[in-house]
Amino acid sequence: MDFMTAVRTCLSKYVDFSGRARRSEYWYFALFSFLVNLAATLVDNVLGTDYDRATSGGLIQTVASLALFLPSLAVGIRRLHDTDRSGWWILIGLIPIIGWILLIVWFCTDSKPDNAYGPNPKTSGVAGDYPPPPTYGSGSYGG
Repeated sequence: MDFMTAVRTCLSKYVDFSGRARRSEYWYFALFSFLVNLAATLVDNVLGTDYDRATSGGLIQTVASLALFLPSLAVGIRRLHDTDRSGWWILIGLIPIIGWILLIVWFCTDSKPDNAYGPNPKTSGVAGDYPPPPTYGSGSYGG
């Protein structure tokens, strides 16, 4: 899954907490969220809508964070489903450092085979995924 497909998928499934999300979908959306928040912070600084110099953030950054909260939560839960864990495990992130490390490790693990949350998105034709690569064993492709 490429960057734009992942962002489009996450934003279209912004409150879909069922199903599974591939690693690429999760991490591309995390990158997108980071870039949007960075851009919003820069715009806040340029326009002077930041709260104060002692803390980071401002009005536009707050609105951007709120807009991306539900899609980020949904893709995180779908990513946990892909590793065969309940979405409730997302709450372990409330534990400082240890919880964050566990979530990062789980978000980085490979997809599990078909499970209770659905078929493996790497091997099935789930909407938004690319078809499997072509096989070059039998056929004329000019080489």
